[in-house]
Order: sequence, then structure tokens, then C-alpha cells
Amino acid sequence: MKIFAASLLLAFTGVMVAATTPDQTAPVPRKAPEFVFNMQDGKQLLLSSYKGKVVAIAFMFTTCSHCQAFAPVLATIQRDYAAKGVQILGCVVDDGAKEGLANFTSMYARNAYPVGWNLQATALEFLKHPPYKPFYVPSMAFVDRNGMIRAQFIGNDENFFTEQDKNVRAELDKILNGTAGAKPAAVKAATKAVESKVKK
Repeated sequence: MKIFAASLLLAFTGVMVAATTPDQTAPVPRKAPEFVFNMQDGKQLLLSSYKGKVVAIAFMFTTCSHCQAFAPVLATIQRDYAAKGVQILGCVVDDGAKEGLANFTSMYARNAYPVGWNLQATALEFLKHPPYKPFYVPSMAFVDRNGMIRAQFIGNDENFFTEQDKNVRAELDKILNGTAGAKPAAVKAATKAVESKVKK
């Protein structure tokens, strides 16, 4: 079983806990609140500046080995999906995020997409994750072109994070194709309509 968990306490003590049941995430779709990425140069990058693009935000710890392995996966996805109007954004939220940002960005994110830092409490508020529950990283939120969060995954969701590359691409494709958050019946009906037109 893979391990994705890292609460502040666990990260401090160096103890890792195997995840078994993924946390219940907040309802989607919902309007994405503004989110600030504090960058290396001291400037701030706003999530709202990417309205019109499909955005995938990865919340990570600079010291988390799973985040360090996940960051380059996102670099490859950014390269493959940039022409489709997709933007990957990273935000490190551990206690040493500000100090470790430069190394994390160059070594793991490979300078392929913007990575900033913020407080973990701010990330929890954005994700609507209860502050009294352990926070597992990496975690992700997917935002559509209109600024709506269409999906999010907390780090102990092994169904999602075991096949990171495949599942991140699948979520992006859903949003790009307009099927994210659609009910199965609606998707089926849309598919039948397309097939019917093709047959004609």
C-alpha cells in the first residue's frame, strides 16, 4: 500500500501513516475562491489570473517524498496539455515552504510550471478541508475555465494517487470535454446523441 499522508505533526516527527480510507472531500462543483501563490521573487500570483484556462492545483510539502515524486509527473503533463489551455500550479504549504521553495521548484517541478507557497490553513480553507482532520499531501483541485472547482482529491485517496499520471490526465480531459461533474445518465445521453448524428 502506498503512503501519501503528511500532517504537520507527522512531517515534524518524521512518522508516516499508511492511508486506508480517503477523506470525504467538499462538494463539487463550487466556485473557487481567490487563492494567492507567494512566489520566489516576492511577487504574488493570483488564481483568478488564469480564468479562461483549465487549472490543476497541487498542494504539496517540500519535504514529502511523494510530493517530490509527483512534481515531475505534473511537469510532463503541463508540457503535454499546455496547448489545450491547461495550466498546472503548485503550492507548497509545509512549515519550511518559503525556505524550501526554490530548491523544490528547480529540482522536482523542474521549473515547468509556477510553484508558490502559502500557509497550510489557507490551503485547507480553499479545499474546505476540516482543520481538525489530518491533511494528506499531495492533494489536488481542478478548476474549469469559469473558475469552478470541478473535482478535488485529498492525498490519502489511493484510487486517485496510485496512478497519478493517468488520473490527472483523465480529470483534465473531463473538464476539457465538458463532462466533469456530469451525471452518468447525462453523459450517456450526450454520447447517444453524438452517435445518432454520426449514423445519420
